[in-house]
Amino acid sequence: MNALLTHCSRALCIALAVLAAPLAFAQGAYPTRPIKLVVPYPPGALTDSLARVIGERLAAAVGQPVVIENKPGAGTLVGAELVAKAPPDGYTLLMATSTTLGISPSLYRPSPINPVRDFTPISPVGTVNFFLIANPKFPAKSVQEMIDVIKANPGKYNYASVGSGSPHHLYMETLKTRYGLQIQHVPYKGTPAALTDLLSGNIQVMFADATIAVPNIEAGKVVALGTSAARPTTLIASVPPVAATLDGYDWQARQGIVGPAGMPKEVVARLSRELNAIQSTPEFQAQLRKFGMEPFPPQSPEQFGAVIAAELPRWAKAVQDSGAKVD
Repeated sequence: MNALLTHCSRALCIALAVLAAPLAFAQGAYPTRPIKLVVPYPPGALTDSLARVIGERLAAAVGQPVVIENKPGAGTLVGAELVAKAPPDGYTLLMATSTTLGISPSLYRPSPINPVRDFTPISPVGTVNFFLIANPKFPAKSVQEMIDVIKANPGKYNYASVGSGSPHHLYMETLKTRYGLQIQHVPYKGTPAALTDLLSGNIQVMFADATIAVPNIEAGKVVALGTSAARPTTLIASVPPVAATLDGYDWQARQGIVGPAGMPKEVVARLSRELNAIQSTPEFQAQLRKFGMEPFPPQSPEQFGAVIAAELPRWAKAVQDSGAKVD
């Protein structure tokens, strides 16, 4: 009997080892097939362009194609929900932004996703630092002067955004709330239309991303009052952060890659390592600046997850305070 039990135990051990071997090999060999990177924006958008640059470099690093799949809609939540419900095997990833991980879950109710619960953080890949710009005829050349002018003329001036709940909207509403400013919000369907009215003088100020702001600042068509991020911009060093006037003001739109919740740690570590290596190259950093973005210091998945968790309530409060509604 003892011999039989010993034989069975050995057979069981061998069987378990045989079953475990393919799994261990599969984890060690990841990836063995193409990776899908879902972009919750239409083709040609900034996030789509960035995803294609990253996808090309990541494919070269891991030896498998990275297929871009555009799934726009519902403030990026269509694509986000698709990824959240995908198998957590590392073959379906999301090119996520602050809109996905902070704004839309507070704007769309009920939200189909919870950014903290439903995703595995992998790596940030850059930030968008917005510029607060003004028409040259607006009687202010700094953030403090803008505040003073608006306070002295309540209801006289207008500011533009690209829609209710957009970063452009929330950034200015945060200033309005802090200082009790009376300035009218005028939403547009896109930045070009908003900029046209700013240049004509129908709109006096607006937050704009660097792709729009920088060339117009350098051409002298608009005046730069400040930037949304607390750290000084590397794009135009002479423009001070809004935080130089308003202590604690720090807003930037992040871009990063996440996957479904529950991804294997080995897969997350591999992707994080490759993405950090890509970001450290001067070529990629130069490409980011062409997109009007700024490189982000390398972060571990845990650090990235902590940033997402910390920013979610900030975005929720900004949405609530602004009274933003889905257009």
